[in-house]
Amino acid sequence: MLYYLLLFGIAILPVVLLMVFIYRQDKYQKEPVKSLVKAFIGGMIAIPLDILIVTLVDALLGNTWLANTVFFSAFLEAGIPEELSKFLIFMIFIWRDKNFDEYFDGIVYATFIGLGFACVENIEYVFSYGFGTGVVRALLSVPAHFLFGVVLGYFLSLAKFEPEKRGRHLVCGLLLAMLAHGLFDWLLMVSNGLGPVIGGIIYVVFLWGDIKLWKLGLKYINKQQENSRQQAQEAALNDLEKQIHSGLKFDSEYKRIDWNAGDR
Repeated sequence: MLYYLLLFGIAILPVVLLMVFIYRQDKYQKEPVKSLVKAFIGGMIAIPLDILIVTLVDALLGNTWLANTVFFSAFLEAGIPEELSKFLIFMIFIWRDKNFDEYFDGIVYATFIGLGFACVENIEYVFSYGFGTGVVRALLSVPAHFLFGVVLGYFLSLAKFEPEKRGRHLVCGLLLAMLAHGLFDWLLMVSNGLGPVIGGIIYVVFLWGDIKLWKLGLKYINKQQENSRQQAQEAALNDLEKQIHSGLKFDSEYKRIDWNAGDR
């Protein structure tokens, strides 16, 4: 019993830590718990959606030469259907949510969806393959789902608040998340399938790519934090102008924002 509790703990710990991390990065307007829970459960719901898409892909291409390639496993059975599933869940459950009202929210909700997906997947892998697998996935796979969510959420926010370029941002976000996920899996699979020398070199490339993905993710987080700051300040100024022109006093939605929060 203790062993299974340990497995469950190592499976969900990285998910919880990353959720806490991104929640704390939301400096100006924290998202309501009910919306975060909806996003997280949405990520879990993305699992059967992903299975359906993979089933269709296998039915169409499973008997072709492509099915025997690493590309097929990494991109067509993992990266593309998984990110498409998360994207669809976001558009169905989050896009019209009234709480999706600032730039940083796209990253928050997309990462919660990704971590909901990763939580179910991680529990399955850890209970199937043991504690060692849990440690490796805590360091690589779960953070990867988080980072794919950052990439997707960054562009979904741009699409939400820059409607003149909406189509471009939606396509760019989805394709980049698919590409990042597919390459992540492809490099890892190829490095495991070759000899120690070539496989080791490819694994070093994989680790380099993982570091670059972290840098990109943190860059996107910082960028949307700044966009949210500017968005909130503009809203506060608009509220002030309305008060001046109307001669009425009312509480601004952004009145009590700590403008220095992003610097701490």
